[in-house]
Amino acid sequence: MRKFAAAGAAMVMAGVGAVEARAAELLVGAYAHDVTFIGEAIGSGAPGREEGIDLHLGLRSEPIDYLFGGPQLHAFVSLNSEGTSNFVAAGVSWPIGLTERLYVRPGLGLAYTDGEAGLPPVNAPGLTPAEVQRRLELYNTRIDFGSQLLFQPELSVGYAFTEQFAAELSWVHISNAQIFHQGKNQGLDAAGVRLIYSF
Repeated sequence: MRKFAAAGAAMVMAGVGAVEARAAELLVGAYAHDVTFIGEAIGSGAPGREEGIDLHLGLRSEPIDYLFGGPQLHAFVSLNSEGTSNFVAAGVSWPIGLTERLYVRPGLGLAYTDGEAGLPPVNAPGLTPAEVQRRLELYNTRIDFGSQLLFQPELSVGYAFTEQFAAELSWVHISNAQIFHQGKNQGLDAAGVRLIYSF
């Protein structure tokens, strides 16, 4: 996990460097990993196989004012407390003000996970009982992403307490969308809270 965290930190720094020498916002979040209520609510399903808490650390660029809506680039690393399905992600999001302090923020990016991408079939011929049991354990406790390169949509609702501090209720999803892989596309939903520090 240390190597993955180091790679994620490097990606975070690289993701914002193209816009400004310093980042506009520092993100720190805690998320419930592999939640099922969102997929059940919208009818997309959710595996609900992995556990733990995800720690998100990331940066957002300053708004790109010459683009419509003033989007911000983002990059972050997600580290799971149980050591399953960590990922790094980078993309863009748009802050949309609802009131002076309340806003919503849709976003889209790409992610790379160290999670499973191609679990071995349980019903393959010639397997020993021990191997069948091992594969069943994997099937019941790990998400099969189908691909390690994934799409990363997200949606947040935020409140700015001051010019420097804000908090967001946040949903982050990663899956291959049947584009990076044809077949398995179980995906991961994470829901939690982000604290935002602007500097």
